[in-house]
Amino acid sequence: MKTALITGITGQDGSYLAEHLLKKGYRVVGVVRRSSTTPYERIAHLVDRVELVSADLLDQTSLTDVVQAAEPDEIYNLAAQSFVQTSWTQPVLTGEFTALGVTRMLEAMRKAAPKSRFYQASSSEQFGKVVETPQRESTPFYPRSPYGVAKVYGHWITVNYRESFDLFAVSGILFNHESPRRGLEFVTRKITDAVARIKLGKAHEVRLGNIDARRDWGFAGDYVDAMWRMLQQDAPDDFVISTGKTYSVREFLDAAFSVVDLDYRNYVVHDEKFFRPAEVDLLVGDPSKAKNKLGWEPRVALPELVRMMVEADLERHSKPR
Repeated sequence: MKTALITGITGQDGSYLAEHLLKKGYRVVGVVRRSSTTPYERIAHLVDRVELVSADLLDQTSLTDVVQAAEPDEIYNLAAQSFVQTSWTQPVLTGEFTALGVTRMLEAMRKAAPKSRFYQASSSEQFGKVVETPQRESTPFYPRSPYGVAKVYGHWITVNYRESFDLFAVSGILFNHESPRRGLEFVTRKITDAVARIKLGKAHEVRLGNIDARRDWGFAGDYVDAMWRMLQQDAPDDFVISTGKTYSVREFLDAAFSVVDLDYRNYVVHDEKFFRPAEVDLLVGDPSKAKNKLGWEPRVALPELVRMMVEADLERHSKPR
């Protein structure tokens, strides 16, 4: 039985990855921050099948101790301050978690489990103000937020440790990936949650920023399979994971409101506070390397994903409290 250690197991990707690995017969150890509360909503159905251990990306000793105790075959570093908007109001904290946290995890691996395999969650936000379209593994980075800058650091420190210490360490440059488990602060989930509440008479508008920004959206459940595939290769390498198709927020809105037979134009309010200081206008990835080398392809298309998310939010808001 292989052992996988997952930071960020309570997040969207961590919960889907834990499910994926359990199905493959892994022992799954999840790293959680110590708290007086237990925010395990996304993994509530898994808590009796995974081992949860306490550590913090800000604390080197705790990470090294956890890696040493778990003796993992694979380490998936998914934990981060992952909301772009928050990175503008908490740039230093974002750097500590999303950039230096990667270094601390790599150090823990180097000292306590150097033969294990390491996955770093890189991001399409690293491309930012894109210099070519579509974006591929060789596309230069041009981040446009403290989050994007921190992710670039995390990406390059992973490359550096791989080349300097001969570690099996890879980065998955994942484009936007959504699900019913996406946080409510992210625009896709903000939209589907609002659609459900508007349809049920619990809200009458949704306030958004730039709805002409274009993104490459896929299903998180598909993307965790790509993470796993990267760690099964003979040699470490980095991969863009995306659908290769781009849609505007406006198109996402139209699809989401259409699920409940409403016209988004009657409910969307433009709010300046949701515009970014430096906008990322267009992201679309080229997943051909992942297709050719990993045998990976996305299975869930955007219309199906949008419907899945709206229906999940309708069900959630329809339940009696």
